[in-house]
Amino acid sequence: MLITRRLEFDAGHRIPDHKSQCRHLHGHRYAIEITLSGNVIDKAGDAENGMVMDFSQVKELANAHLVQEWDHAFLAFSGDKAIVDFLNSLPNHKTVILDRVPTAENLARIAFERLDAVYRDIYGNNLQLEQVRLYETPNCWADARRA
Repeated sequence: MLITRRLEFDAGHRIPDHKSQCRHLHGHRYAIEITLSGNVIDKAGDAENGMVMDFSQVKELANAHLVQEWDHAFLAFSGDKAIVDFLNSLPNHKTVILDRVPTAENLARIAFERLDAVYRDIYGNNLQLEQVRLYETPNCWADARRA
């Protein structure tokens, strides 16, 4: 069985080597969809009975381990020295330094890598993260999937 929870957050970024407008500082209303697989829990009287995982718990874990950090932050590539220096000069600015250029593809991969360690089989129902879909815009997204 597959289940998916969608969350949204706002963040800024830039793609330094892009040949068009994305090389400029700008922001997006990102959406992230977290898809988990597992067996439906069949334990009468258990709060998770009939679920793969409670959607509220999917949200809670994603917020705690990713979304709260990225929401209303500027996602900057560590190799984009001028921007990193500029952002670091702003008092109390929420900046997240990444080891990769913050494209939709790389953000989806980073999110998958981080969340894969979070969604573990705690119910004995073979729960695991299958996919992270990151929408940069309503029409553009990247999927990071389990290999």
